[in-house]
Amino acid sequence: MNAHTAREPLPAGSRNAIGLGRTAAPGLDVRHGTLLSLEGIHVSFDGFRALTDLSLYLGVGELRCIIGPNGAGKTTLMDVITGKTRPDAGSAFFGETLDLARMSECEIARAGIGRKFQKPTVFEALSVFENLELAQKADKGVWASLRARLSGEQRERIEETMITVGLEDDCHRPAGLLSHGQKQFLEIGMLLMQDPQLLLLDEPVAGMSDAETEFTAELFRGLARRHSLMVVEHDMGFVETIADRVTVLHQGRVLAEGSLAQVQADERVIEVYLGR
Repeated sequence: MNAHTAREPLPAGSRNAIGLGRTAAPGLDVRHGTLLSLEGIHVSFDGFRALTDLSLYLGVGELRCIIGPNGAGKTTLMDVITGKTRPDAGSAFFGETLDLARMSECEIARAGIGRKFQKPTVFEALSVFENLELAQKADKGVWASLRARLSGEQRERIEETMITVGLEDDCHRPAGLLSHGQKQFLEIGMLLMQDPQLLLLDEPVAGMSDAETEFTAELFRGLARRHSLMVVEHDMGFVETIADRVTVLHQGRVLAEGSLAQVQADERVIEVYLGR
């Protein structure tokens, strides 16, 4: 057995332990029920230690929230997973066999890891439908994609995705006219068009209305039946409504991990992040 498979089993009774019946993509080996394995990750920038001996495991179908103070290493963690930053030491595996440290950002995206940044990035002059159409045909140029004829199956998939993210009534509306929250939903839809196994989402409800935040929680809970999600978030109310497990980072290390109630009761977490 390789070093990255010699690990503790996932917590009994957790949603990832049973996998929710989720079927992994062809070629992705998740026989141990773990989708992402990070072990002993170290990252330094010009002498500054951004991540120190960080280990984290994410189960198939799990919805994990990552919390912690600014500068805790949350963005660097996502950069390592997506190949934007190479670790100085440690291992990062997607499934049992895909070594993320040896893959390019494009290879990692094609393997099934999608990332959404805090600020939504959409084609504002194009309609909601056209944005989703482009995401489905990401390997082609913009205008070549739009000129290509959609199959019935492709059109149906776009329509299903619009319903999933709550934008079916805005099908022909230019993305630039959407609210901030709707742009967030559209970008999530664009990621879903690529059928990722793992979604990385950075502060997805920042700037949203209460109604949009509530819809996002419902959306994420539904997505976790078919995908694994890692969500970086500061809104504890939102975290409470969605998380299977919570990982707390501090100074580039995992400070605590467990249910939200468990980490909220941890004296170290109270001291460095939550306050009294």
